[in-house]
Amino acid sequence: MSGHSKWSTIKHKKGKEDAKRGKIFSKLSRYITVAAREGGGNPEMNATLAAAIEKAKSYNMPADNIDRAVKKGTGEIEGVSYERIDYEGYGPDGVAVLVEALTDNRNRAAAEMRRIFTKYNGKLGTSGSVAWMFERKGVILLPKSVGDEEAVLDAALEAGAEDMIPEDDHYEIKTDPMELASVRGVLTDKGMAYASAELTMLPKSTQALNKEEAKRVLRFLEALEESDDVQEVYSNFDIPDAVMEEVAAEE
Repeated sequence: MSGHSKWSTIKHKKGKEDAKRGKIFSKLSRYITVAAREGGGNPEMNATLAAAIEKAKSYNMPADNIDRAVKKGTGEIEGVSYERIDYEGYGPDGVAVLVEALTDNRNRAAAEMRRIFTKYNGKLGTSGSVAWMFERKGVILLPKSVGDEEAVLDAALEAGAEDMIPEDDHYEIKTDPMELASVRGVLTDKGMAYASAELTMLPKSTQALNKEEAKRVLRFLEALEESDDVQEVYSNFDIPDAVMEEVAAEE
């Protein structure tokens, strides 16, 4: 999972740069609106909304924007109606890919997915074809500067986390989706400031990639993420840290 985790960290840093230019705010607003529409506008009663708001805050999205997005979801403010659609399939070199889209035009989104999968030698699958390879989890990334491994592990497990994996420069803490907010809160109260905390889909097993395979797969995933309708992209690849560093340096 190390290479997969490292790519998530790189994406988060890139997202912060995009946020400075406002590029990511529309996707974050859409995420909040749909979460509020499906589960209500109270983040204390809606774990998905809480995670969406927390993610928006991590990108320094203005509070007014967040409030408007919630109100669009609850119907207090008129807005575009978005539909949640999942696309499943295989990318280059056979990696499994799960795409979460929020769109106001199902036909446009489907055509765009077919175009990207075809361009990068992937293949769209039917519903359920790869979803079984993933599981919904909360993931919190803590910089190692917050404390030594044993202290952080004890705090995480005491807070209700399921597991913790030490990486090069951070700890990756896994939680039940419904426990993400509470675990995050307990760690924060203990002075352990996190780098990111979000709901995600983790692969149950991973596929190792070499450098050339990694380049093909990452180009494909980046193309998917650039699509306006795409909210999140998940894959089961694993890239060794050394290879990931090489690939990232060449981008």
